[in-house]
Amino acid sequence: SGARVRAFLLKGSVAGGATYLVYDQDLLGSSDKSEAALRKAEEVVPPAVHQFSQYVSRQTGLQIPQLPAPPKINFPIRESWNSGIIKVMSALSAVPSKAQEYSREGWEYVKERIK
Repeated sequence: SGARVRAFLLKGSVAGGATYLVYDQDLLGSSDKSEAALRKAEEVVPPAVHQFSQYVSRQTGLQIPQLPAPPKINFPIRESWNSGIIKVMSALSAVPSKAQEYSREGWEYVKERIK
């Protein structure tokens, strides 16, 4: 039961650290800041996780397996974000004409059923 508590505390620490990192590095801000923080995290996080796992191993006696290397993200976040925004806005701009078209089709359907 003690191992479960330690594992729970370890997972809670990692989750808390990740949450802190998101707010500290302003990852929810502009795409420029997010992209810069992501690049920085690719360099800083793996060694920090390794050091932390060694510390936890020494303190608790738990053997923590080494995590695999994080995947490399090789796509421009700004272009993906802008592409998504353009698609959403395009769909929203079509709503009035589509609503009018569907209303007309619905009205024609009702008129044919009433005859």
